[in-house]
Amino acid sequence: MTFSFALGLAGGGPAVVLDTGVPVLDGAPTENIAEGVRAVGVAGAFRIWRGDGVLVGFGQADAGPGLEAAAGRAYGDLLEAARGSSLYRIWNFVPRINEDGGDGLENYRSFCRGRSLAFERALGPDFHGSLPAASAVGGPDGRLTVVFLAGDRPAKHFESPVQVPAYRYPPEHGSRPPSFARATLVERRGGLDAFISGTSAIFGHATVAAHDTRGQVGRTVENLALISRACGLGDRLGEGSGCTRHFKVYLRDPSDQPAVARALADSVLSRGDLVSYLRADVCREALNVEIEVAIRGAASS
Repeated sequence: MTFSFALGLAGGGPAVVLDTGVPVLDGAPTENIAEGVRAVGVAGAFRIWRGDGVLVGFGQADAGPGLEAAAGRAYGDLLEAARGSSLYRIWNFVPRINEDGGDGLENYRSFCRGRSLAFERALGPDFHGSLPAASAVGGPDGRLTVVFLAGDRPAKHFESPVQVPAYRYPPEHGSRPPSFARATLVERRGGLDAFISGTSAIFGHATVAAHDTRGQVGRTVENLALISRACGLGDRLGEGSGCTRHFKVYLRDPSDQPAVARALADSVLSRGDLVSYLRADVCREALNVEIEVAIRGAASS
């Protein structure tokens, strides 16, 4: 069974399933990221869907020995396809994310370099204010997979009060830092949509509780509460506001899933939440878990 993004189609038709190939350990096997969309063609490496003010793209590229170049091309295509729209959320699945790509550089760092340079080419040196929520975890094969959600409504981007913005990480994390915001908020009819980026046990820019899953879950839950507050959603990610919430939990070691599920049930999950537990490597080798959240229809503050 593989984890897929399911796109609901207008008229109650069958969903379009965008297969990332990431194994599901438990929970919901799909996430519905857009409704009422229709296929409108191809833009570079991306298949594109549009509908009701939203734009969705799904692209895959053979990374081969040149992941930096592959990321640069993919993001060049993405930014051209999304021209005139606000970027809301990007998901990245990076092949062999923690391995050396053959040039002495970790694949994640090569990916970050190609992505950052593509943003700079398209948007100029002050591109950081346009960066949306995003995640990057290990993909299952040699393909770089990128999924994006954009739309007509303006987006607001937020940072955590206890974390250095990723795009300002010092050089010890790579020659070009990661390019994403910690969260993105979009106002729409009937409430707010919030996209919380892949969240891990990072304080400042340092890894907390290296290789310790239990300790990392505790720090990650604290980080989620802090970014929730920064977005105006209270301490509990909009809980009780009539919203729907989908958590995706990426685990390096599948045997951690039962204990992580219990810890989250005791701390952040509530009745009615959707949760997907997924087997994927995380962007730093010392991190065992990453959690992202999509919140739909939260009450405006």
